[in-house]
Amino acid sequence: MEIKQIRNATIRVLYAGKTFLIDPWLAEKGQMGCFLDIPGNPFHVPDAAKEGIPMPMCALPEPAGEILKGVDYYVVTHIHPDHVDMAPDGTVGRMLDKTVPVLVQNEIDGKVFRESGFEQVLVLGETAYACGDVSITRTPALHGVIEPCGEACGVIFQAKQEKTLYVAGDTVWTTEIKKTLRTFTPDVVVLNACAAELVGFGRLIMNDEDVEAVARTAPDAQIVISHMDTVAHASITRYPMRGLLAKRGVDYLMPEDGETLIFN
Repeated sequence: MEIKQIRNATIRVLYAGKTFLIDPWLAEKGQMGCFLDIPGNPFHVPDAAKEGIPMPMCALPEPAGEILKGVDYYVVTHIHPDHVDMAPDGTVGRMLDKTVPVLVQNEIDGKVFRESGFEQVLVLGETAYACGDVSITRTPALHGVIEPCGEACGVIFQAKQEKTLYVAGDTVWTTEIKKTLRTFTPDVVVLNACAAELVGFGRLIMNDEDVEAVARTAPDAQIVISHMDTVAHASITRYPMRGLLAKRGVDYLMPEDGETLIFN
């Protein structure tokens, strides 16, 4: 298994001979604009100064064409503009190859992809979906501690010749996450953990305390920290996260953008 950190929650996973591109946000640096650019200005960050920062805050580590080369499946955990490119007309994935199958969390997201011209849209369920020798299962997620900022999911990857991989997606720590860890006993767990926060929704994804909870529940799993340094509403960046997790005694991997991790 290989996991390449692209940027934000975008990772490229080589698993049992198949290449999966997860949450492919491929916009150029600053191209999405800032929170103040959203019509009606509906979203607010606790630190109001961040609302004027254009996103993505970081450039891609390599050309989008290289990231897309050889991908067998796209996996989109939810349709948010920092997980898949969104156009003003509501269509998504403008840079993606629309002949490549895309796996989504529900029929609502599936409809968006079909209306965007994708030819093979596969809706994941709580029972495993077979992609060749790879089984993929949708897992629950809670995208906000006060009010969920839309529906999101995680995914479990399983194959006879590979370690079990759990990509938790945009979620905070919940009893459902604990249940997922105990049910599937993953060997590798990818956590979105910049503690992004919006007024009215609260913290949207994990922080250092949540990461510790995962590590204590799955002590034999290798923890990978993702979704860092790219969105304006993040509360934790890579540098302080290292100190926070050191204080908690958590072992982890936190790849830089463009870095590949190999799990044998």
